[in-house]
Amino acid sequence: MIHQPTTLYLIRHGSTLSNENKPRLLQGSGVNSGLSDLGKRQARRVGEWFRHVPVDVVYSSPLMRAVETAQEICGAVARSLITVPELVEVDVGLWERQTWDSIKVRHPEEYARFHGDCSQYGYLGGESYGDVQRRIVPVFTRLLEQHVGQTIAVIAHSTVNTVYLATLLKLEVKLARKLPQENCAVNVIRAIDGVPQLVTMNSIFHLEAI
Repeated sequence: MIHQPTTLYLIRHGSTLSNENKPRLLQGSGVNSGLSDLGKRQARRVGEWFRHVPVDVVYSSPLMRAVETAQEICGAVARSLITVPELVEVDVGLWERQTWDSIKVRHPEEYARFHGDCSQYGYLGGESYGDVQRRIVPVFTRLLEQHVGQTIAVIAHSTVNTVYLATLLKLEVKLARKLPQENCAVNVIRAIDGVPQLVTMNSIFHLEAI
């Protein structure tokens, strides 16, 4: 028996000041700032796009930047928000609020190991991409199993999203860093008989002219 497909919209949160810093600042699970003015505009735009999408349930990381983005979608689809602790961004440890240039100078050995294989060697004092994969994949599996035949939206973070996308694409998880994930990008995943497949990645058409 073939079940109705389950559709998962996976969205990255809107922009923050750390994202917009030149060069950008690492922003992991320990940074809980909200959206910038640009991020708020992006979140409103993605919310407007979802007015035409029949979403059954909305999930989000508990971090403020994800919650603020999710609230725009919740308002558009008339659903309450459910936060999931395991969907928080990667823990970047001692590199939080630092730039890659400064990290390379201060921690050259750890920097080299991380960029050589982030699946095994994590952010100094934080998580590896392998850690993130082990944390989040069971969550997405559970959500898809709970909502067979429905449409769900999940608002999370760059590393969370790209690690899951790499998993779906059957890529080595260390290659997740090469996958694009813009602020407020929408990824579309469909699961039939429990098998999820990536349909669309990093769609940002709804953000044109911002």
